Amino acid sequence: MSAIIGRKLGMTQIFDADGTVTPVTVILAGPCVVTQLKTLARDGYEAVQLGLVDAKAAKKATKPQRGHHEKAGVPPTRLRREFRLLADVEGEPAGVKPGDAVTVEIFRDVERVEVIGTSKGKGFQGVVRRHGFAGGRSSHGSMFHRAPGSIGSSAFPSRVMRGMRAAGHMGVDQVTLKRVRVVRVDADKNLLLLRGSVPGHPGSTVVVRRAKGPATPARGK
Repeated sequence: MSAIIGRKLGMTQIFDADGTVTPVTVILAGPCVVTQLKTLARDGYEAVQLGLVDAKAAKKATKPQRGHHEKAGVPPTRLRREFRLLADVEGEPAGVKPGDAVTVEIFRDVERVEVIGTSKGKGFQGVVRRHGFAGGRSSHGSMFHRAPGSIGSSAFPSRVMRGMRAAGHMGVDQVTLKRVRVVRVDADKNLLLLRGSVPGHPGSTVVVRRAKGPATPARGK
């Protein structure tokens, strides 16, 4: 396995031996269990379904959810995600079986990871904040401070073109951060410390997986 489900706990900072301060995001990564295997013969693709272990999930689990987890021999979970994996000669994901545990130890020797989360909701915002428009002059009498300006001509095509940047709902988007540096792995407390910030508010769900591509030279981030 190269991915795990976790929850963002918040941000803090750690100090190196030389006094350098590093801002980090603390993620409660796992533990997770394999709840189901998707096979090419039965489902049309190969994947592994992971569930985040939660002590409170059993109280609110429905009868179908309990039956789904009993097949794998694991307790009910509330958060589940699928990850594509290569299949072996028998058509099942290689090296994984239902009931296997996945912990933060999979990132022990990993330098960079990808973090997938949902950004914070900002509500309805104007074009200056949502798209970075410059706006008009700030002088008295301008009457054009944070307006978007012209959104189309009156002669041709006489309509607003599709994709025009305008005011609207901002945030609550899936965001993927690539090549985030792993600062520390605490297997005893299931904690993963990543450099910088990650999308989402404290307590939100994130998916952490190994970064793709060659390692980049260390330049702080």
